Amino acid sequence: MNEAEGLRQRRPLRPQVITEDSPAQEAKEGSTYSSKVFRVTFLTLAATLTVPLLGATVLLDCPIDPQPISLKEPPLLTGVLEPNSKLQKAERLWENQLVGPESIVNIGDALFTGTADGKVLKIEDGVIQTVARIGHGPCGTREDEPTCGRPLGIRVGPNNTLFVADAYYGLYEVNPGTGETKMLVSTKTPIEGQKLSFVNDLTVTRDGRKIYFTDSSSKWQRRDYLFLLMEGTDDGRQQAFPDYSSSLILLEYDTVTKEVKVLMVGLRFPNGVQLSPAEDFVLVQETTMARIRRYYVSGLMKGGADMFVENMPGLPDNIRLSSSGGYWVAMAAVRPNPGFSMFDFLSEKPWIKRMIFKLLSQETVTKFLPKRSLIVELSETGSYKRSFHDPTGMTAAYVSEVHEHDGYLYLGSFRSPFICRLNLQHV
Repeated sequence: MNEAEGLRQRRPLRPQVITEDSPAQEAKEGSTYSSKVFRVTFLTLAATLTVPLLGATVLLDCPIDPQPISLKEPPLLTGVLEPNSKLQKAERLWENQLVGPESIVNIGDALFTGTADGKVLKIEDGVIQTVARIGHGPCGTREDEPTCGRPLGIRVGPNNTLFVADAYYGLYEVNPGTGETKMLVSTKTPIEGQKLSFVNDLTVTRDGRKIYFTDSSSKWQRRDYLFLLMEGTDDGRQQAFPDYSSSLILLEYDTVTKEVKVLMVGLRFPNGVQLSPAEDFVLVQETTMARIRRYYVSGLMKGGADMFVENMPGLPDNIRLSSSGGYWVAMAAVRPNPGFSMFDFLSEKPWIKRMIFKLLSQETVTKFLPKRSLIVELSETGSYKRSFHDPTGMTAAYVSEVHEHDGYLYLGSFRSPFICRLNLQHV
């Protein structure tokens, strides 16, 4: 063996490194890959959804032209407004036998109400009878409502006749015995150059001579009440009344002369109306602004107006007399404080309202509205006397009116398929 061969034999062999990923390394790389795939998929999906959404909000028309509304911070729910569950003690009557009993009156022990199917009903001894129908069928859908009719406010006249405000047809007198209907004011007849679009509520003097009523909008019909509420404009009767820099819609009908007068204009969603016990003023609920206005119809202040209650804990619907000489007010929605009020949040954000109604229908939006219910009793001067709540709306929902009769409160509703009755001795 020569020297070169010996050196080759003594030279150490280079180790061969055989690489093989460990299970941990494989898991790590697999996880990283999965994360990347998830991120890419998520971003792609987000872009796929966002781009059409942004395009829709830009290109789609919005059915409303919302205006910013300046509301005060809702009053604290303390003292007589302290939340409770007293409305949950109410019992549901005639469930699924009627729908939307908006307003309620009684003649003796018989109750009368107007419902979503265009009927005026009589309820006596637990039996429901149809007294009259102002419109005609078919009924049951949003498209049918203008021809079907929608009785809203209802009152009893001096001769036990019924006065009914139908949102689409106007003011009517109804004979509860025969069912005969008599048109008093038609929505087809222009009043000071403009037709009525959304006849809402009425109140009648004891002698039956004068009827005061509201026309909630010159633009929207009752079936679009959510548009009216969210738009927030004072679109009623766009006229200039020099005596009032900020006025509201209130009309007067004289049953003797057959004349209709516009008393005030420009309210943001004028709703329920109620004559005072002395019949010297009329209270008008201004739903969008969460307040009650007062218009004087007699005395030294006749023709004047002022604020009766402002910044209420909810959006007032109908108003009726209480047995104590004050007033019952039903809240269509609650402005909780402490708590979150969606209505107050959106009031100064019209751009959000536009986006909502570009993408969603009124029916869809309504499903997201909280069902929390509230009614309050006011004194004759407008101070709060007591309040009844249903925090969940599971018993009494969508309360539109409070009718007091024989120790009970009968709660009307613009949507519910029942009438709630609350025994005042139990609360």
